[in-house]
Amino acid sequence: MAARKNPTIPAAGGVRRTRTAQPAAGDGRAARHAADGRVRPIGVFDSGIGGLTVLKELIALMPGEDFIYLGDTARLPYGSKSNEVIVRYSRENTEFLLAKGIKMLVVACNTSSAVALEEIARGTMAPVIGVIEPGAAAAAAASRSGKIGVIGTEATVASGAYTRAIQRLRPRAEIYTRACPLLVPLVEEGWTDNEIAERTVAHYLASLKASGIDTLLLGCTHYPLLRAMFARVLGPRVRIVDSATATAQAVRGRLRALGLGRRTAGAGARSFFVTETPDRFVRVGRRFLGPQVESAVRIER
Repeated sequence: MAARKNPTIPAAGGVRRTRTAQPAAGDGRAARHAADGRVRPIGVFDSGIGGLTVLKELIALMPGEDFIYLGDTARLPYGSKSNEVIVRYSRENTEFLLAKGIKMLVVACNTSSAVALEEIARGTMAPVIGVIEPGAAAAAAASRSGKIGVIGTEATVASGAYTRAIQRLRPRAEIYTRACPLLVPLVEEGWTDNEIAERTVAHYLASLKASGIDTLLLGCTHYPLLRAMFARVLGPRVRIVDSATATAQAVRGRLRALGLGRRTAGAGARSFFVTETPDRFVRVGRRFLGPQVESAVRIER
């Protein structure tokens, strides 16, 4: 196939109202409220395991923060499902994390970010950040010629979300997109550096390479594990950008702007929830995040 151009967060709780004539009392309540907000966890969800690449970058930038990760492993992949189904699944994931009292929601799934982010943001007062806008900004800044390739799942590519986001920043950019459905199963099998992987990557990237792109945006959270392969196939003149790093930087910036960054020198807690096969999530997840994926709790859907 040729390339195509183209519930409200719970109130910060437990602060009791006291009667006092001292003006400082109001400031004290505000300080306690702010402190409570800072110690809340950050929620991250993905359709499965790939979002761990985003979590890895988040932890690298903000090691003192607590994170709760939800992988909807029972219903992946999202990329081949209808928009209506993707929105419904994304709302359910959001509701689960909001019930955990998160201070910010990170939609680490490219497909959910492309299709459901606006719906999610309208339904909650918690700040919400997806991976599309940060990734698009990084690609637009990295490209010298304005010829940018975007690869992702079928739903992400079909949504046109990356194309619109890049063109808002660089209206004259030429964007070439390619759906690469076989790359996710290759990554999850650990086939990231063998002949099968190289031939598959070369097949998908052939039309983008022929188009003369100078930047490739990885529009799927699994793809950073194939970064070396992409570089080998495309050559040194093509810059490779992944949305995980850009998203982590955007999250840190938003937390600082809102005064919600956690102030601690220690390492934060990491909790993992899945909707199916916790053992497999742990086994495969360690390829993405390392030994921090010690265990996962299955939730019913």
